[in-house]
Amino acid sequence: PWLSPRRFLNLRFPPVRGPECGGGSWLGDPASCPPPTVPRWLLVTILGGAAFLLVSCLLCALCCWCRRRRRKKGTKKETVGLATASSATSAHLVQPELDDVALGLEEPRRGRLQVSLEYNFRSQELRVGLKQAADLRALQATGLADPYARIYLRSDPRRVHETKVHRQTLSPVFNESCVFQVPQAELPEALLVIQVLDFHRFSCQPPLGELLIPLGTSDLQHVLEQWYELGPSGGAQQEQNGELCFSLRYVPSTGRLTVVILEARGLQQGLSGGGPAGLGGGAWGRGRAQQLFSPTPDSYVKVQLLLNGKKWKKKKTAVKSSSGSPYFNEAFVFPVPFSQIQDVDLLVSVWGRGRASRARPLGRLLLGGRAAGQQLRHWSDMLAHARRPVAQWHRLRPPEEVARALPRKRGPRPPRPGPGGPVETLPQ
Repeated sequence: PWLSPRRFLNLRFPPVRGPECGGGSWLGDPASCPPPTVPRWLLVTILGGAAFLLVSCLLCALCCWCRRRRRKKGTKKETVGLATASSATSAHLVQPELDDVALGLEEPRRGRLQVSLEYNFRSQELRVGLKQAADLRALQATGLADPYARIYLRSDPRRVHETKVHRQTLSPVFNESCVFQVPQAELPEALLVIQVLDFHRFSCQPPLGELLIPLGTSDLQHVLEQWYELGPSGGAQQEQNGELCFSLRYVPSTGRLTVVILEARGLQQGLSGGGPAGLGGGAWGRGRAQQLFSPTPDSYVKVQLLLNGKKWKKKKTAVKSSSGSPYFNEAFVFPVPFSQIQDVDLLVSVWGRGRASRARPLGRLLLGGRAAGQQLRHWSDMLAHARRPVAQWHRLRPPEEVARALPRKRGPRPPRPGPGGPVETLPQ
């Protein structure tokens, strides 16, 4: 070709000088040419774009952090379904706070009593002095009450000392005393009962509170005078209702609640009492009354499952005849989905009947999220230790007190997910 690479390299072009380069070749002389200048509008545009990108990144990071925080809060409040339940039970979603249970925040304060105790070992007499009361809780709409007190020993409830009625006050000053004959040998098991009632002339006397003082744990060598906190009424009756031992076990993955009724004790006084007047007097009448009304009744346990306050399922044990400490050892299985465990309550009742009388409840227990005290702690331990049975003794509560604590809701009958499991009798 006419123009080869070698000829192109050997070509020489005439120098082209320009005024902007100060003279030189057409390519420009770096030493003589000034540095290129960038327009100001281009610098402003570049800096503005960089600032916009930086602010956008910061805003995106802030939005992502806020979304993650909201999701964490939402998962804590959500109810875990049965399908999402893993092998480890998330008991914190349904378990109540145990700190409130330990502090006893469920029971309101009912007031205080100032009582003095003095025991004479020579005459074996107990002198009880009721000084005053303070901060009683009013039951009337007026905010006041007409309180008076009843003092007696649990071993001899027929001998009762009643104080005067103090009108329209919540801090009455009694300044009364009474004397009880208590042998020194009976002091360890003696229990002093002081009931504070609200006087109503034409109706029943509602209790304002009750105080139980075990004399066996009191130092009667000297005169004792101190303030005591009033408790709920019915405490003296609770000592006579007996106790029940049972275990609870819940498996979240299968939704099975197992209740094992083990044994009971202290049921001798549940149906104690004499026979009717129509049996006649004499030895035959007394023997016939003891035969019909035995102090050791035939007893059985009824277990009821409540859903949103409505009766859902119920089962009962076999009847144990004439035993104050019956041994049942029977298990009941209830299907309870994990999504409904928060709305379920367990009602356990001990029933007794004499040979010539109808069955009636000797005591009841309410367990679940709406319970309080020891019953709430037992339910919480069951949820915290899934798949493991948790057994515990419970002192039976009066049936009337548990009936008042039951939630009452009107609504449609709860659905039945399926037939209940059969009764399993454990080997003895």
